[in-house]
Amino acid sequence: MIRIKARAPTGRATVLPAVWGAVAVGYKFGCPLAQQNGLGARIVTSAVFFAVGTGLILHVRHTLLRELRIARKVARTAQNVVLRPPPPRVDGIDVAAAQLSADRGASVGGDLYEAIATEHGVRVVMGDVRGHGLAALGTVAALLGSFREAAHDEPALDRVLRRLDRALARHLRERARAEHPAHGGPEPDAPVAEEFVTVLLLEIGPDGEVRALNCGHPWPYLLSGTTVGPLSHLDPLPPLGPFPLPAELTARSCGRLLPGELLVLFTDGAEEARDARGRFFPLPKVLANAVRGQPVTPQTVLRTVVSALLDHTRGTPDDDVALLVLRNARGPGPRAAATEPGARFTPRVKAEPLR
Repeated sequence: MIRIKARAPTGRATVLPAVWGAVAVGYKFGCPLAQQNGLGARIVTSAVFFAVGTGLILHVRHTLLRELRIARKVARTAQNVVLRPPPPRVDGIDVAAAQLSADRGASVGGDLYEAIATEHGVRVVMGDVRGHGLAALGTVAALLGSFREAAHDEPALDRVLRRLDRALARHLRERARAEHPAHGGPEPDAPVAEEFVTVLLLEIGPDGEVRALNCGHPWPYLLSGTTVGPLSHLDPLPPLGPFPLPAELTARSCGRLLPGELLVLFTDGAEEARDARGRFFPLPKVLANAVRGQPVTPQTVLRTVVSALLDHTRGTPDDDVALLVLRNARGPGPRAAATEPGARFTPRVKAEPLR
């Protein structure tokens, strides 16, 4: 659990209002002018009390803004520890990530991502916790902690997902006991009872084969040359939380990520972001235009998408947004590797100008 402890008021914070109050009281009862009933005396008295009141208000405002800045700094630090920036390259896979929070007060979100090199391949997780802010950050910490261990320990991707499911259930039980200690569990209308998480697990093998397990999360987009297409059209499983995982659980093969190709993982806040006229953010078109320039790197794609998204929403997205861009930097580019055997992705969107 993440706690932000309130600091005790400093000497300056308590002495200054006391001094201003003493000045007002001293003027009222000690100044002869304050005892007079003339118009001029009343005007002067009103001006004195107005100045004292304005000073108190400005002092309180300054104190609150300082405490808010401290709270935001603590929240950002906590999120950077939990949702640590990924390294620029993981076992031959270039990585770039960004996260935008809809909670302006706390500056933290409920999205999670991680890419880890293991003996089983590069394993990647992208998830979206219901809600945002500090309440969702605890769930993010529980899931990422479980993934970082299970990704190395479990030889099969389905067992990694089951570890995440158990970690989420355990975290929700502990949260329920903390929020409803008298009942020993969540009330029917409590937020904990409605908690769920969408999760996408990917495994990229040494030969570029991509295997996936998807629990209610949007499928990533493949960027190959100047074309963009979804990684898969399979129906995902239900999100983690409300329903148990099926007894038979097998990772699906999604073809191969050839050298030079990119995968863009994202949370639904990206595609569901609306502009002032209610139009959704055209993520596939933005990605298609991002790959028209050369050279194409995860950083350039990420900057293009984030810039277009902030422009589309005027800098204030309605939901948390996380983006994770992966590029196969092993061996030659896509053209030289096009003759390699293996399943191929089917691009759906070609580059075209935004309108």
